[in-house]
Amino acid sequence: MYAVIKTGGKQYRVSAGDELKIETVQGASGDQVSFGEVLMIGDGDNFSVGAPLLDGATVSGEIVDQVRNKKIIIFKKRRRQNSRRKNGHRQQQTLVKITGINPAA
Repeated sequence: MYAVIKTGGKQYRVSAGDELKIETVQGASGDQVSFGEVLMIGDGDNFSVGAPLLDGATVSGEIVDQVRNKKIIIFKKRRRQNSRRKNGHRQQQTLVKITGINPAA
């Protein structure tokens, strides 16, 4: 069984036991988290699609760790003007393990 969830402005296809990095979610390691924005649930050839969300469907997971993504370099240059700017940052992310998919009742 798999589900398509929406979190942090992105969509993810998840199954029970999957680990994925998502935009940061508040909580510590070992905390339970629930995703209520389920767009689709499927099992082989049978699937149900929401319009846009499935009512009552949730996906539960457990926070494994709070991590940081690799460094992104931002470099801006204006040619022939000796103007350069180098900047960068590391995005905060949460490592989540999916524990279960609960279809709508």
